[in-house]
Amino acid sequence: MRVSGSTVLVTGATGGIGHSIARVLAGRGAKLVLTGRKVAELERLADEVGGRALAVDLAEAGAVERLVEEAGAVDVLVANAALPASGALADFTAEQVKRALAVNLEAPIALTHGLLPSMVAAGRGHVVLVGSLSGKVASAHASLYNATKFGLRGFALGVREELHGSGVGVSIVQPGFVRDAGMFADTGAKPPAGMRTVSPEQVAAGVVRAVERNLAEVNVAPAELRAMSLLGGAFPAFSSALQRRMSNDELMKRMSVANRGKR
Repeated sequence: MRVSGSTVLVTGATGGIGHSIARVLAGRGAKLVLTGRKVAELERLADEVGGRALAVDLAEAGAVERLVEEAGAVDVLVANAALPASGALADFTAEQVKRALAVNLEAPIALTHGLLPSMVAAGRGHVVLVGSLSGKVASAHASLYNATKFGLRGFALGVREELHGSGVGVSIVQPGFVRDAGMFADTGAKPPAGMRTVSPEQVAAGVVRAVERNLAEVNVAPAELRAMSLLGGAFPAFSSALQRRMSNDELMKRMSVANRGKR
């Protein structure tokens, strides 16, 4: 797939990473359909990049079906919308659990399901699911977020195999710690000492690489964090011990407290 000339649906466009994805795709010549909950901000971004704004809350019943209908023919889906969903599971209400699952996991799956038939019929298309390295390594005070991102990775890699030879690609793009956007920007928390971060623009560049090279998995993180995620996925007990030594539990606690209002 080439981004230039393709119609791309980007969810979660009003977040920091979503802004960067929209701008980078527009710079590559994509025709954008942007979604998000913040109407005024969404419309400003759509005006800036020459795209179309469709305000939607993906947690609402019937929202995905309406979005698929209103978006029309789409060549590329970038499912970027997500709730922080950090915190001890016992601190969530039943409704907050449902909302996290709906936005972070059910909506990307439903959007993929709704948009795939037209892509397969055309013999071209691409689906990018924006996950996280939290979909490879679990952390305390992030069990619900981990569950959605582990699930997203499994879905992406599985449906990619189902579509092999169809002309439609599927990728999972997994950022590590992102500066100037996402949970660190929203909460003011700092990553563990010595841990390098990536920019929202690097995540957006990873999305473009995934589409244009039809890559199964793109991990957007410094080399040491990619190595740690590989080891942590294979050896979870080692990962847990290392995270405790790095005071990662305290970091996740601070971030979960700051994000309570976004559940």
